[in-house]
Amino acid sequence: MRLTHSDPDSSSSELSDSGMDGISNLADQLTRSSVNPSSLNGNHHNGTTSPNSRPLKARLSLNNGQGGQRGSVDMNAESLDGRLLFAIPKKGASNTSDRLALVVLFRVALSVFLPASDIPSFVGKGNVDLGITGHDVILEANMEKHLVGKRIVTSFEVLAGKYFKELDEKFQVKVDEERTKIEYVGGSVEAACALGLADGIVDLVESGDTMRAAGLHAIETLLETEAVLIKSSVQKHPALEPLISLITSRIKGVVAAGRYVVCEYNIRRSSLAAATSVTPGRRAATVSPLLEEDWAAVSVMVEKRKVADVMDELVKIGAEDILIFNLDNCRV
Repeated sequence: MRLTHSDPDSSSSELSDSGMDGISNLADQLTRSSVNPSSLNGNHHNGTTSPNSRPLKARLSLNNGQGGQRGSVDMNAESLDGRLLFAIPKKGASNTSDRLALVVLFRVALSVFLPASDIPSFVGKGNVDLGITGHDVILEANMEKHLVGKRIVTSFEVLAGKYFKELDEKFQVKVDEERTKIEYVGGSVEAACALGLADGIVDLVESGDTMRAAGLHAIETLLETEAVLIKSSVQKHPALEPLISLITSRIKGVVAAGRYVVCEYNIRRSSLAAATSVTPGRRAATVSPLLEEDWAAVSVMVEKRKVADVMDELVKIGAEDILIFNLDNCRV
């Protein structure tokens, strides 16, 4: 179950380039593009540029952390008003002492070079209009705090209410009117943001395809859930208890068969104790003698998710002829 939202100031899109190197290459391509100063005024010259047609740069002086200012200002605040700010990750250390450089790309667009980890915060607060950064950086940016006090639509009121109550308390939202509003809908939750009914949603997802198709991206996983078998504690038909137990046992067998595999291997008796410590089994390992007196055969159940690591450990100990068998059904 995931918390998702669609924020016009902080939406994420998939990029075909892999990793931050691809993003930095895109930044390089953007900043190397020659922009004719006259084209910034809407005039074009049939694709030609003058020798001096370099991107117009401006640096902003920033506090150096010691109470002083550093750098120079070549472009005043009024000249930035109304321009679209596009944040691009800096690659490596800057060649200048300034933290921020602005480059005119188009008539109303400026690229802002920032550390990748800072971009979600700048975009989320509206200081920058667009930004390119890693998806992992977004997840680490604690973006759920931007939904505190907003409208949340969900089919899971109790879970969502508990989650945002804790967030409201965490960020010290004490006025009722400013607390996060949870609204219930029975279906098509992912459409709520597009219809203007919500700033974010809490919904149950499997692959996330429907969520992404609606222009949403995941912020946080509230709960990982699975199908479970439940039994009534109020027994109205005692005669059905044997059948209930039989059905329960069979379902448990299928579930266990999907969780475990059978591991068989041969091991020298001198290493048997070390091997069975790696594969103790559910109750105990089954050990059988081989015709060769110094060797034994071991058969044991191993969790499927651990089987690769278990095989590696057995090989180190000296086990041979390691075989893995899947289970169709069992009773354990």
